[in-house]
Amino acid sequence: MTIQPVTPDPAITEDLIAEGRKAFDLDRAHVFHSWSAQRKISPMTILRAEGPHVWDGEGRRLIDFSSQMVNTNIGHSHPKVIAAIQDQAARIATIAPAHVNDARSEAARLVTDLAPGDLNHVFFTNGGADAVEHAIRMARLHTGRHKVLSAYRSYHGGTDLAVNVTGDARRFDADRSAAGVVRFMPPYPYRSYFHAQDDRQETERALEHLEQVIQLEGAQNIAALILESVPGTAGIYVPPAGYMAGVRELTRKYGVMFIADEVMVGFGRTGEWFAVDHWDMEPDLMTFAKGVNSGYVPLGGVAISDAVYETFAERVYQGGLTYSGHPLACAAAVATINAMKDEGMVENAARVGREVIGPRLREIGDRHPSVGDVRGLGAFWAVELVRDRATKEPLAAYGGSSPEMNELIGECKRLGLLPFANYNRIHVAPPLNTPDEVLREGLDILDQALEVADRHAAG
Repeated sequence: MTIQPVTPDPAITEDLIAEGRKAFDLDRAHVFHSWSAQRKISPMTILRAEGPHVWDGEGRRLIDFSSQMVNTNIGHSHPKVIAAIQDQAARIATIAPAHVNDARSEAARLVTDLAPGDLNHVFFTNGGADAVEHAIRMARLHTGRHKVLSAYRSYHGGTDLAVNVTGDARRFDADRSAAGVVRFMPPYPYRSYFHAQDDRQETERALEHLEQVIQLEGAQNIAALILESVPGTAGIYVPPAGYMAGVRELTRKYGVMFIADEVMVGFGRTGEWFAVDHWDMEPDLMTFAKGVNSGYVPLGGVAISDAVYETFAERVYQGGLTYSGHPLACAAAVATINAMKDEGMVENAARVGREVIGPRLREIGDRHPSVGDVRGLGAFWAVELVRDRATKEPLAAYGGSSPEMNELIGECKRLGLLPFANYNRIHVAPPLNTPDEVLREGLDILDQALEVADRHAAG
C-alpha cells in the first residue's frame, strides 16, 4: 500500500495555526538557533505534542521517531509527570541547592538504586554537557592528573570542555590542545579503522590500539577515559563483544578513571536502565541527562562512586550550579522513573527492539540499495545510507549533509514521520512506550521514503 502525504488534523484549530505562524515570525526575528547557519534554516513549528506524536505548524500530525533530541523517552505530555511538575510548582517552585528539598533527595535515591556498582551519590546538573564537565573535573581532582582520553566519532556536549572532549566534527571550530584531550579510534565494525574481518578482530585490534595510546601518552598523566556506552549522534554503533569489558580492564590496569557517558542511552533507551548494564560494567563516574525526566524540565547529573566521593568527603569540591537539583526538574525525574517502572517501559524497549524495530529495519535494509548498514539495541537504531554498498561511499560526507539526505528527510516529513538524521544516517529512536502499531506505521513510512535515497544509490 502506498502511503499518502499527511494532511492537517481537523482537531487543530485555525487560531492555533495562526499562533504558530506568529511564533515562527518572532523566532526568525529574534531566536538564535544552535548548530545552524541562521539565514539558511526554516525550523519546524510545533503546535502540540502528545504521546509519540507532534503536530507541525500546519496542523499535520507526525510520528516522532526522534524522541526530539533522543530524550522524550516516555513520550510527550505524560499525565503523571505533568501532574508532578504542577504539584511541585505549587509547593516549592525553586530553592537554592544548598538546601534540602524532598524532590532532589528522592530523585537521587532512585538514580543510585538503579545505577550499577557503588555509584551511591549524585551531583545534579542542568544537562548532559555540564555533567561531563563536572565528571572530568572530579576525575582530575581525584587523580591529580590532567589528560582525558576520548574516542573519535563521539559526542559529549556543547560547552567548552565537553565539545573539546567530543570526537566528531562539531568540535572543529572550538578545538584547542590546551584542553588536555587525547583521542583514540573506537571500534566501528562497518567502517573498521583496523581492517578487521570480523567482530573478534575488531575488538582485539581496537583494544590493542587503545593500550598503545595509554602507554604512549603516559598512564601517569591520564585522569580519565570517557566513553559513550553506545555512541549516539556519532552513529549508534554497538560495541562488539568483549570491547567494553576490555576497556574497563585497561582503565583498572593503568589506574585511569572510567567515565561512562550515559546522557543519551541512559534510562531505558537500549532496553536496560543503563547501557553499561548490557556488559555488567561498573564505572567510576557516570553522566546522565535526557531520559532521566524525559526532558520535561532540564536536568542532568553525575553518579559518583564511593572512592571518588571520599576524595571530597573532607575536601571542598569547587563546583556548583544555581539550579543544581532544581525542584521542578527533580520532581519530573521522580515521576518519570516511577512511570517507567510502573508501565514496564524499559522491558518494552528491549522487546520492540528485538521483535519489531530490529527485524523490520533489517528487512528494509535488505531491499534498499541505499542502506549500507542497520544496527542498534532497544529503541535506539541507525540506518546508514550509502551511494554504493560495495565502496560504502556515504550519502552525505562526514561532518555535513547533502541534497540527497535533505530530500529524504523532507519525504519522511511529507509522509508523516519526524526522523532523527545526522550526516548519512537516519536514527530510529522513538519513545520507549510507543505502541507497536505506531512503530509499524513509522517503519512503513521510512520504507517508502527510502525510495528517494535509492535513486541516488548504485544497484
